[in-house]
Amino acid sequence: MEGEIVNRVANSKLKVIDLEDYYPNGNRVLLDIKDWLFEGLVLREKDFRKSVSEHDWSQYTDCYVALYCSTEAIVPDWAYMLIATNLEEYSKLTIVGTLEELESILYSQIINDLDLKPFEGLPVIIKGCAHKPVPTNALVLLTQKLKPIVKSIMFGEACSSVPLFKNKKKALK
Repeated sequence: MEGEIVNRVANSKLKVIDLEDYYPNGNRVLLDIKDWLFEGLVLREKDFRKSVSEHDWSQYTDCYVALYCSTEAIVPDWAYMLIATNLEEYSKLTIVGTLEELESILYSQIINDLDLKPFEGLPVIIKGCAHKPVPTNALVLLTQKLKPIVKSIMFGEACSSVPLFKNKKKALK
């Protein structure tokens, strides 16, 4: 047929990987511990332990929690560890840091467990323009994991991708 529209992308060996497809469901919570410190700056162990023991931890059920202190208090490591022991039965994951660091850690785990066999020896596009928070660090980790096994890596969309890497050995096959 003359003038028939052919989808060359669909007919090619090109594979697209969209990290947004792997976005883990669950609320993200930033838990500021400053209110459990004397004047927001000093950790008094007895008072801190009391605050931790009286806190309603069930509100974090199935949440991803990032612990931090918004003041310039010096918080000992054991304080975060104590909170984590209380969150353990409720939260999906608890870290010390920002929500951005939480997303980075989540995606690091996802990418580490990702089966990349379907991409071996093929040209791959890592999809951009996510609607969910896919951290740049996740894109870098995925690129590093794909590089030894793929023919090429591009970023973006099939219609407007940016070439990043071409494996000369895989290209000769």
